[in-house]
Amino acid sequence: MNETRAPQMPRTAPPSAAPRRTPQRPAPAPLPVPAAAPDWPSRWHLIIPASIRNQMAALGLWQNPIPLIPSDHLMQTRAVLERYGWGRSLDFSPTGRMCIRGAQTFLEYTGHVTPTARARAVDYLQQTLREHGVHEAFFAWNDHQHRTFPQVKALITHAATAARKNGE
Repeated sequence: MNETRAPQMPRTAPPSAAPRRTPQRPAPAPLPVPAAAPDWPSRWHLIIPASIRNQMAALGLWQNPIPLIPSDHLMQTRAVLERYGWGRSLDFSPTGRMCIRGAQTFLEYTGHVTPTARARAVDYLQQTLREHGVHEAFFAWNDHQHRTFPQVKALITHAATAARKNGE
């Protein structure tokens, strides 16, 4: 005998018995690998004023670097300090070492950051210091005798992370 069976409906559990899925939040975007520190500017870059370089770039005769957002600027500042050496008390030492402010000045002068983006990066540095109970300018904090380079790198990394979380 052939029995015809009615198609069976898939078995499902009542809604209360199904495990609840919690929406997973995406992991925060990791900080990029520190950008490569730029080379020292060429002699032409040092001789030609920025206004003329910008006019030459508009005509296609000069290639300016693309300015970075604050988080990338901070990571590039760290890379500059790692490449050329970190120092205190002077923006630029006679041996070529730089403090945080000196590295930022170097990057701004070579066109890797705009003055506005640099000011935002400084705001993030100051905010990070305030969160750790320090109420002085970052360049004064940099110049303390007991300051070490790992502390400076940690400050810059925390400031870059805060900037990245805010989309800058």
